[in-house]
Amino acid sequence: MSEEITATPLLAPAAGTPAVIDTQSLFEDALAQLSQGSGPFAVDAERASGFRYSARAYLIQIKRTGGGLHLIDPIPFGPGHPLMSALNELLNTDEVILHASTQDLPCLRELGINPARLFDTELGGRIAGLARVGLAPLLESLMGVSLAKEHSAADWSVRPLPQEWLTYAALDVELLVELRDKVERILVEAKKDRWAHEEFASILLAPPPPPRIDPWRRTSGMHKIKRRDQLAVIRELWIARDEIARSQDIAAGKLLNDSAIVEIALNPPTNKKEFEKTLRPLGLRARWLENIKIWLDAVARAVALPENQWPAMRTNADTLPPIKLWRDKFPDKYAPLSHARAAIELIANENSIPVENLLTPELVRRICWSPPTPSTLERSPQVVREYLLALGARSWQIDLVGEAITDALLEKQALPMPEAVPETTADEA
Repeated sequence: MSEEITATPLLAPAAGTPAVIDTQSLFEDALAQLSQGSGPFAVDAERASGFRYSARAYLIQIKRTGGGLHLIDPIPFGPGHPLMSALNELLNTDEVILHASTQDLPCLRELGINPARLFDTELGGRIAGLARVGLAPLLESLMGVSLAKEHSAADWSVRPLPQEWLTYAALDVELLVELRDKVERILVEAKKDRWAHEEFASILLAPPPPPRIDPWRRTSGMHKIKRRDQLAVIRELWIARDEIARSQDIAAGKLLNDSAIVEIALNPPTNKKEFEKTLRPLGLRARWLENIKIWLDAVARAVALPENQWPAMRTNADTLPPIKLWRDKFPDKYAPLSHARAAIELIANENSIPVENLLTPELVRRICWSPPTPSTLERSPQVVREYLLALGARSWQIDLVGEAITDALLEKQALPMPEAVPETTADEA
C-alpha cells in the first residue's frame, strides 16, 4: 500500500506575485530578465472561454530559471507587435513547457509566438502512464504541493485583473520547470521519452484544423430535430447568432444558448409573445430578448424558404457511420475493427498508456473502414505502416500496433464479445 501524500498548499510564488506588464518599457525589462536566465521557459495563457467569442489570450505567464516570473497583458500589444516577435525569438532559444499545449498554442500563435521545441507536461504524464494528469494532481503527486483552481473559469478579459487572479495565474508556471523534470525522469526510466518527444514534435508540426463544414450542425440537442424545415430554422438562428457574437466578441451561448435554438426550431414563434412562451420552460433569460427582432427575423426567413432550400438531414462530409451501426450494417468492417480494438487495448495495458494516446480511435476506424486489399497486406505488411503514417500516426505508435492491426485487417469474423460503451465520433458529439 502506497503512503498517502500530504500536500503543502501553494499559496503564492516564492518571489511574490509580479505586477502586470502592460507597457513597452515593462515588456522590454521582462525580455532582458528572461534572456539572463537559463534553461527552458515555463509558459501558460489565460483566455475568456465562455465569456468572449474569440479565443485570444488575455494574460501570458512566463517563468525561467534565473530569469524571473512575468505576467504579460497581451492586449495593449497585439499580434505582430515587435515585442511579441522579440519574445518569440527568445523562446525559440530553448524549450517551451506548456501543460495541455493544444489548448494554449492557438492563442499564442495568434500573437506570433510559435515554439520551436515543446514539452507538454500533461501529455507527458499520459504517456508515462500516470493516473491523474491535470496540473494540480501532477503537482500534488510529484511535487507534494496542492494548487487551488478556483479561478480557472474566470472572465480574464476584465480589467484590471484582481490580485488573487494574478496570483492564481502566476502559480500555474511557478513549478512548471521542476514538474517537467519530474515527468521527463519518469519517461526516461520507463523508456518512453522518445515516444513523448515524438508526440511533442507532432503537435508543433500539425496544421491548423480546416474550417468546419456546416458548423451549425454541431448545435447541442440536434438529435431532437427530425425534419429538414426545422434544420432550416437551426441554421438561420445559428448564423444570426454567430454574426452578433463575432462582431461584439461575446460568447454565442450568452446571446442565445443551443437549447433555446433547438426549442425555437421545434416550435417556431412568430412574435414576442410566442417567443417568450416557447422559451419559458427553459428559464427565459433577459439576455435572449435583447436581440429578439433578429431572432424572429431569422425564424421568418427559414419558414419562408422553399423545400428545395432546406438543409439535408445529413451532409456528404468525409465522416464514417456511427460506430453503433457497424456490427449489424457493416459486418465486414466491424470484424477487423473488433480485433483491432481488442489488440490495441491489450497493448495499451501492457505499456501503461491510455488507448487513445496509443492510437486514436478515429485512425483505427478509418483503416478498418477503407483497408488495403488482403492480397496487398499479405504481400507487404509495410503498407499498413504507410497508411497509418498518412493518417497522422507517429512512428512509435506504429511500432507498437502496426503488426496487430495488419493481422486484424485479415479477420473475417468479429470477436464474440458484447459491445462496450459506444465511442462517440466528432459528428455524434
